[in-house]
Amino acid sequence: METKGLLIVFTGNGKGKTSAALGTAFRAIGAGLKVLMVQFIKGSWHYGELDTAKLLGDAFEIRVMGRGFVKIGAEKPDPEDVAMVENAWQTVVDQMHAGRFDMIICDEINYAIHYGMIGVDRVVADLRARPDTLHVICTGRNAHSKLVEIADLVSEIKEIKHPYEKGILAQRGIEY
Repeated sequence: METKGLLIVFTGNGKGKTSAALGTAFRAIGAGLKVLMVQFIKGSWHYGELDTAKLLGDAFEIRVMGRGFVKIGAEKPDPEDVAMVENAWQTVVDQMHAGRFDMIICDEINYAIHYGMIGVDRVVADLRARPDTLHVICTGRNAHSKLVEIADLVSEIKEIKHPYEKGILAQRGIEY
């Protein structure tokens, strides 16, 4: 049976894009695959997945390469955040060709593209040049149409209801 590396995109305004990627990673690890997650934006909080990664040994590695929430709006992104995104993407490109991992998760890269911190054409070109058997998952809201076009699987997670609407704050083990 021939294996084809898939490009998967989890996008939408609902909670669960990173969780969907982690669920896919968990399944992959159970099948003997090695997974790398590169977090493009996250960085300032301690997320539960960081502790879980330690339990999985060398089958799962997370590299936190952002510094947390980035400023958006009329102003341009902070040059330091842009440099961190550049570094994170170069790490992904290097690891795509190093052959150590069977799956790479680009957590919140869709935000980085949407905020203009990295060009979508560059990301698309690099993803097209990845090894044929490497699976890549891209998460975050506002997936660019060019990324959606080249993806093999795209799931949009839509928010219907969220506990925040009732004043319930983010909880450890659920949101982080």
